[in-house]
Amino acid sequence: MLILNPGTTTLETLETFWRQGVAAKLDEGVRWQVEASAARVHRVAEGDEAVYGINTGFGKLASVRIAPEDTETLQRNLILSHCCGVGEMLDPATTRLMMALKLLSLGRGASGVRWDIIASIEGLLAKNVTPVIPAQGSVGASGDLAPLAHMAAVMIGAGEALYDGERMAGGEALQRAGVAPVVLGPKEGLALINGTQFSTALALVGLFEGWRNIRAALVTGCLSTDTIMGSTAPLQSEIHSLRGHKGQVDVAAAMRALMENSEIRESHRDGDTRVQDPYCIRCQPQVLGAAIDLMRFAATTLETEANAVTDNPLVIEAGIFSGGNFHAEPVAFAADIIALALAETGAIAQRRVALMVDPTLSHDLPPFLTPAPGLNSGYMIAEVTTAALMSENKHLANPCSTDSTPTSANQEDHVSMAAHGARRLLRMNANLSVILGVEALCAAQGIEFRAPLTTAPKLKAAMDALRARVPALGDDRYLAPEIEQAAELVREDYLAAATGVEFAL
Repeated sequence: MLILNPGTTTLETLETFWRQGVAAKLDEGVRWQVEASAARVHRVAEGDEAVYGINTGFGKLASVRIAPEDTETLQRNLILSHCCGVGEMLDPATTRLMMALKLLSLGRGASGVRWDIIASIEGLLAKNVTPVIPAQGSVGASGDLAPLAHMAAVMIGAGEALYDGERMAGGEALQRAGVAPVVLGPKEGLALINGTQFSTALALVGLFEGWRNIRAALVTGCLSTDTIMGSTAPLQSEIHSLRGHKGQVDVAAAMRALMENSEIRESHRDGDTRVQDPYCIRCQPQVLGAAIDLMRFAATTLETEANAVTDNPLVIEAGIFSGGNFHAEPVAFAADIIALALAETGAIAQRRVALMVDPTLSHDLPPFLTPAPGLNSGYMIAEVTTAALMSENKHLANPCSTDSTPTSANQEDHVSMAAHGARRLLRMNANLSVILGVEALCAAQGIEFRAPLTTAPKLKAAMDALRARVPALGDDRYLAPEIEQAAELVREDYLAAATGVEFAL
């Protein structure tokens, strides 16, 4: 059971929650703030003053006054009418992360919901009742309305949910799990669907998976450098301190540590006729370091957003006011820059793969890294696959945040498009893990051709982790499962972890 502290929950805690599937609940110390906020909303709902979202319609219908006796119906209708999501189902782990983020937002005590609403979400997490959330339908402004409405629908006994691995009606899932449906009070439906939690959850998953890919790229890049007998001279610390970018400095330091005591490197320090390596080898700290700087910036943004109050209106000390915290522009920008980092990490890795399979560039390695070229094609088409995935990621990296369009009768006339901007990161990370997996396969094969010379001990540990699942390639064989195994090693963080080199976000 994880205890979530609204306002101060870390990315590490959120990643643990997402990866391990544990239950979570809010720190009870915030309960008084939540209940005080709900009491203020209740008083307004009983009064004569029209306040948006409490006793009025929504969006363009904000001028329509709702009678006190109809507020429960208003909130229920809001949820049901907004369940307009389409497309494939969001995976359960990310759905649960979205729910945890909603807890953090409501727990700040500015949303005006009763503690019963928080307890309902906690109950779903504890009993493994996971709402079915269609992945498409949000434009990332006025909140992730449709996806969050599908979550709220299960809370009131409607919609669909997963329970014990079975998809069923939301009401049936609640009944089987022994969780009572909630009756929404004033503003509570609006508080549940206003907010950026769907977009933010997807962006966080993109960040978490992206960082594992970045860590693997450090290792595969070093393996490739040794494979083609590249120089470590460009890794000298003073070169990078003269430029000063933290990511670049960190990458160079990590590469020096990974490549320390490589017999392959020592064998060509003297007498090597090559003056300089290609950029995909020589400029790794500059390119991967820049990508890391972007990832770290995005991490800061997303940690702030994960702890933010993003619904509307907000119950603050001065009263109840409408604002625009539901606009997911910060998340959209974060997703866009993560996409750029992923695309460029894959682009330079793909060039290293191309370098290793090309006998004119690989410094005496056999064509396509096969011991019997001609009869065998080796890693020829594996390299082509990486080129296809690299190109796909380049297209996917085009910005989404600039693609606003008016919605809701022009009331919501500028939107962030954060939802699909973040969702595309799942596909990009999957593509990148394959590129890096293929790079690992090619690099390991190439290093083994350098025998009896050996690579650095830390890199040898990464190769051993790879060889535990995928043997060296002799005669041609069916490669697709082996590529997937290598990609899985990247996604599981095994390659990076095997080296023992620490490199934190």
